[in-house]
Amino acid sequence: MIIELNPHPLAGGNFGLYWMQAAQRAHWNHALEYAIDLANDQSLPLVVLFCLVDDFPEANLRHYRFMLEGLAETQKDLEKKGVRMVVRSGPPRDLVPRLAAGAAFVVTDESHLRVPRRWRQEVAAKVGCRMVAVESNIIVPVETASDKENFSAGTLRPRIHRQLLHFLTPLKQGRVRRSSLAVTAPGLDISSLDPSSLDLSNLDHILDDLKLDRTVSPVPGTSGGPSVARKILKSFLADKLDRFHDRRNDPTLNFTSGLSPYLHFGQVSPLFIALEAHKQPSGPGRDAFLEELIVRRELSHNFTHYNANYDQYEGLANWARATLEQHADDPREHLYSREQFERAETHDPYWNAAQREMVITGTMHGYMRMYWGKKILEWTAHPQEGFDIALYLNNRYQLDGRDPNGFAGVAWCFGQHDRAWGERPVFGKVRYMNANGLRRKFRIDAYAEKWGAG
Repeated sequence: MIIELNPHPLAGGNFGLYWMQAAQRAHWNHALEYAIDLANDQSLPLVVLFCLVDDFPEANLRHYRFMLEGLAETQKDLEKKGVRMVVRSGPPRDLVPRLAAGAAFVVTDESHLRVPRRWRQEVAAKVGCRMVAVESNIIVPVETASDKENFSAGTLRPRIHRQLLHFLTPLKQGRVRRSSLAVTAPGLDISSLDPSSLDLSNLDHILDDLKLDRTVSPVPGTSGGPSVARKILKSFLADKLDRFHDRRNDPTLNFTSGLSPYLHFGQVSPLFIALEAHKQPSGPGRDAFLEELIVRRELSHNFTHYNANYDQYEGLANWARATLEQHADDPREHLYSREQFERAETHDPYWNAAQREMVITGTMHGYMRMYWGKKILEWTAHPQEGFDIALYLNNRYQLDGRDPNGFAGVAWCFGQHDRAWGERPVFGKVRYMNANGLRRKFRIDAYAEKWGAG
């Protein structure tokens, strides 16, 4: 899907510009391929710009290290296509128009979160050439699937499936006819190691210069990058896909895909993942995986696109907020502060294990994330406090934090995208989970022992 961002026509520039933002890859990138086609049509070289903003809300050293590892690989991949990638430090509203002054057009990728959407509006208002956004990180474009916020996966699923075959199409991989690697134009020199021209071969130097929250360390043994994502996908499809449907919810087994951080940073295409999965034998495992990858994931993008309060308690469904408010004054057996939650100092070894898993690895098993969020709701004095704490911790420690999936996942723990259940204290009609359910379904004590919380 191509979205026109301003009324300007193609200009008489000496290169085309792709402002890379959400799709941080050279492989299966719709925005990049559209920019390559435009550049070839105009017989122009193509330049890719990435703006490194060191004050992105709630991002920290853990997130930036992972992202920059991916960008370093993407820069090399783009060179193989004859495309120069410029990485500059500063706000897009300044950097993109400055470089676009010499461009015939600007292409960017679509994102459904507040900050990138504001960036696009600011940039589009300042550039003097045609500027478009191309949906690159979901399969069925949000506005094609639905023109409104959907109540649940049950309402969005048929809308997506009606369109799905049209979009499940391999993406042709192109190459520019005129290389930009030798272009000499103002602002294109990336050879020097100064604040306006970053050398991605020295990530430590870049990270040292950025004004980052350094209190959350990178995850040892976990690297960002498109090739890492494809390797993880290959292993998952070969070893886990066929049992995904009946093993993915067990936190004592490792049957999740592990792709969520790579999807968050746009280091792998969901379309590529879906088509690779379709090459595998059909069965309940494949069906369950594609349901999560497409319907559930794209429900979260629908949520952040259409709900302006997606990261606030006020953004919850009216029924959920109403029932939680009715029970806001109910007595709580346990109450914890944000600091106690962050240090995993609750009475519950299973909750503590989930928190420790997230802090240590940058991920948390999906089933445990549901339990984790439900208990924060139960153990805070007011549901709004619980919501704020859950989102803070999720965004701070998860490699895929600050993502539509994360915002929707936290909101689900407080009733979003779910139905009303039997009424009970504290939760009202919001779905309840307890430790007995964990013990009944899984060898949950082994999970607690693994993360030092048993």
